Amino acid sequence: MSTTPHTVRTTDYHTAGEPFRIVDEDLPPIPGDTVAERRATALGPGGSGTDPRPGPLDDLRRLLSREPRGHAGMYGGFVVPPDDDGAHFGVLFWHKDGYSTACGHGTMALGAWAVDTGRVPAPDDGDVSVRIDVPSGRVTAAVHRADGRTTGVTFRNVPTRIVARDVKVTTTLGTVDVDLAHSGALYVSVAAREFGLDVSLPSLPELVRVGREIRAALPAHDVYGVILYEELPDTPEGLRQRNVTVFADGQIDRSPCGSGTSARLALLGDDGRLAVGDTLRHESVVGTVFTGRLLAEGITEVGGTTFRTGTHAFVLDPHDELGAGFLL
Repeated sequence: MSTTPHTVRTTDYHTAGEPFRIVDEDLPPIPGDTVAERRATALGPGGSGTDPRPGPLDDLRRLLSREPRGHAGMYGGFVVPPDDDGAHFGVLFWHKDGYSTACGHGTMALGAWAVDTGRVPAPDDGDVSVRIDVPSGRVTAAVHRADGRTTGVTFRNVPTRIVARDVKVTTTLGTVDVDLAHSGALYVSVAAREFGLDVSLPSLPELVRVGREIRAALPAHDVYGVILYEELPDTPEGLRQRNVTVFADGQIDRSPCGSGTSARLALLGDDGRLAVGDTLRHESVVGTVFTGRLLAEGITEVGGTTFRTGTHAFVLDPHDELGAGFLL
């Protein structure tokens, strides 16, 4: 771990309950002309999104995502230069297993952070757009302000495309048909009831198990996350669903999943259940809410709240026998 900075400073947010740890200094060099190229650098030769090669940057990711400084549910981003001057900055998204191509809840947290820290000037009242280059493209976070504080963020995602419908997958709980949509990353959608489950805290162990089995059963598709959803009674504003998204190697999204909400919106539009301009109230397994809106040509908007939880100066003592830490 000698290549890891002695002190690493972070600013932490949560978006609808899902953590996001922001690092915009103390970073090792990350070669590349674009965010996508820098992600390839982070993965290393022969590495993948959930199995990156060792290196200084990955030492830092492991340090921040593992106990005792993190935990198996930690998520974060390394702030890097944008692809060009059309964006305010870029970001490499990371989690306990590696680096993702998209992260809606992280985009919302980054928008709030950019405004809260003054990196992007904003009015006391009104909205301001924060443009962010991510590995899957350019996204925009509209930061909502009132009385001098950030009250919420709505992000506009890259276009979502439907990849496949009714793909048969066999799990230990039975064979089901699943749908695939790419919304910056590839998500599988399937109703939890197909496995005799609901989306609740007591069902989490089984939901995680079947989510991992579905991802493993589709190796050719490079699935990032599996969305297990439950239909809820409609609201006066429109459709309502609850979901848990199982991503990477069994990680649980505490939020309703930002990019995953985009995938759900596109599929519901394709089913004829949502029209352009319609909204989805998307709830998480912990009861937090994103509001998703379907726009034209595969564009979606997803909004919610995000709050700063702390600032940190993490230290790695060279005599610490645990080094970068451990995962449970």
